[in-house]
Formats: sequence, C-alpha cells, structure tokens
Amino acid sequence: MPQPARPLSPFTTIYRWPLAMALSIVHRMTGIAIAIGLLLVVWLLLALAHGPESYATARALCGSWLGLVLLFGWTWALTFHLANGIRHLFWDVGKGFSIQQAKASGIAVIVASLVLTALIWACVFAQGGK
Repeated sequence: MPQPARPLSPFTTIYRWPLAMALSIVHRMTGIAIAIGLLLVVWLLLALAHGPESYATARALCGSWLGLVLLFGWTWALTFHLANGIRHLFWDVGKGFSIQQAKASGIAVIVASLVLTALIWACVFAQGGK
C-alpha cells in the first residue's frame, strides 16, 4: 500500500499560530527594530552636536516621507515592546497564564501599542513637528 506524500514533521502552515506565539516573535522583531532605530537617534544627536548645517540635513531626512515612516514604525516598535514587556513582567510573577487571560492580555498589548503610538504622533503633529 503506497504511503501518502506528507511532511515528516509539522510545518508552520499546518498549525494556526496562537496569539501568544505571534506576539513573542513580534516582540523579538521590535527589539531588533528599536536597536536599529537608535542608530537614527544617535545620528540626529551627533548632527545636532556638529552644527546647524548638519542638523538641518538630518532634520530634512527625518521630515521626509521616508523619515516619517521610519520614525512612525520605530515609535510603534517602542510602544509595542513596552506594552509586551509589561505583560511579561506579569507572567514573571505568575499572573495571566490561563488561555483566556493570555489572549486578553495579548489583545490589550496590540490595542495599547496602537493607541500609544497614535497619541505620541498626535502630540508631534499638534506641536507642528517642531
């Protein structure tokens, strides 16, 4: 009797990713994004220390559409990493391990990161980007 062709081990497309697993992976990715985004912040500070011309160049890049997209993504990475880090602190003390609590806290992390990012950028635009 011929054997059906199937994978020897489970593959990522076979199973639905639980929210906790997806958020864990995104947490690691945002940590990397934060580290890379800090290079932009360091460049801005060095340009500021170097003089008005250098700072004007750096500010022009950050004020461009590409710079704004990068800064927006970096802001979301920071807020997501913060919210998920707080969630992990609760887990470290043994709270929130039930399936319902883990799912609710995962949704809360997503909502909190989006709301905090929106609030931060609302403040930026309310100040006129100064």
